[in-house]
Amino acid sequence: MCGIVGFTGKYKVINDLILGLTSLQHRGQDAAGIVTFKESFRIKKGLGLVNEVFKEKHINRLKGKTGIGHVRYTTHGTNDKENAQPIVSNYPFGIAMVHNGNVTNLEEMNRALYQDYHVLPTSSNDLEILLYTFAAELEKKDLGNIKPSDLLDAAVSTQKKVEGAYAVISVIANHGMLAFMDPNGMRPLILGKKITQKGVTYGLASESVTFDHLGYEVVRDLQPGEILFIDNNQKVYTKIGHQHKQKFCVFEYIYFAREDSIIHDKLVAGKRVRMGKSLAKKIIEAGLKPDIVIDVPASGYFAASGLAEELGIPHHRGLVKSNYIGRSFISPKQSEREAIVKRKLNPIKKTIQGKKIVVVDDSIVRGTTSKRIVSILKKAGAKEIYFASAAPAIKNPCIYGIDMSISTDLIAANMSVKEIRDYIGADALFFNSADDFVENFEDLSICTACFTGEYPTEKALEALVHIETARRKILGVEA
Repeated sequence: MCGIVGFTGKYKVINDLILGLTSLQHRGQDAAGIVTFKESFRIKKGLGLVNEVFKEKHINRLKGKTGIGHVRYTTHGTNDKENAQPIVSNYPFGIAMVHNGNVTNLEEMNRALYQDYHVLPTSSNDLEILLYTFAAELEKKDLGNIKPSDLLDAAVSTQKKVEGAYAVISVIANHGMLAFMDPNGMRPLILGKKITQKGVTYGLASESVTFDHLGYEVVRDLQPGEILFIDNNQKVYTKIGHQHKQKFCVFEYIYFAREDSIIHDKLVAGKRVRMGKSLAKKIIEAGLKPDIVIDVPASGYFAASGLAEELGIPHHRGLVKSNYIGRSFISPKQSEREAIVKRKLNPIKKTIQGKKIVVVDDSIVRGTTSKRIVSILKKAGAKEIYFASAAPAIKNPCIYGIDMSISTDLIAANMSVKEIRDYIGADALFFNSADDFVENFEDLSICTACFTGEYPTEKALEALVHIETARRKILGVEA
């Protein structure tokens, strides 16, 4: 998954784009990019964090009242500058695009684009599939007299052909800003607006925190299959295109989104607290009586607070995290993840010594972090360690944009709960059940493929083979 933003209004939008991307930096740290439009496209992108890629000279050059931006977390293709977004094309006329998600029928669409339109991708970024499919559908219209309905129709045709999870924002040269969602609405995209003396400015962003930072009013979340176009006069056109039942990615609430974000009218922090309360029942059923609860910072905090409240025992900070080291989960290589875990966490020994501790993390994917944390806490003098995962056991690879696309990487796909407990060195291990988890989201239809193996898109198993093979090749992992 990545973070995307887009703004269009009556004033220069570059500052909102940069601040917006900064608010979404947790969603991707590999690369960042922005394109604005003023008579022509002006683009800057590069590897690294937002404040590393953009300097004052770029801010002065990126003029325009419409623009889009992207922070990248590599789950498809390689982490090269050529795969950074946005991507700009002059076919059939000027279109710039960013997206958050994964195209799952990549090979099929590559063949179709070449056979039907003689288009060849120039990178390994699946955004090109979305861009060129949309462009090919738009080319069927009267290009000298493009209307909003033509843009909406081209997006519907794209949704029908491109499978997977995606939220897309694009700039259509001299026309405005277009956004569209995949038919299942698996990725978040939120509409906001701000009214000033110059008029209304509209924004689109992956999370509501972007609008909190920029003083925008949150209007609403885009729905599955929805298409939205904002013209140069800030008139909004919207249409439900190709739509299936919603299957929103639950990992947004488990780990990916910021705690203070509100997505589909649900506070992320509140959902994490409920996850912790469900976990508490399992510890009670096991007859354990821990002294304290600690969290794995920072995404385990709210689940730990809910668990501690339900058990009626103290919740303390027992591990200190360095804020200057990246997120281990979204680092592409196992060796990098292990190095990050070693450097970023340090125990508070006086809190831990002689105590029976429940350690709450958002999830257990590979077991790397969990094993290291248990080792750190034992060396710091913990009496017993009960490890608790807010998420259910992850047994199936994700093909929709979370970096767990290789089945052999998933510890729960290859070990029982007892075996995982012994591997990480804990005295007890608990997972939320998939049923309890779905119950916590009774008012939102979620994708649970990584827990249950029930993939919501067509040809998912075929896509899984292709995606796992490509990922192994990039990482140099043997089959």
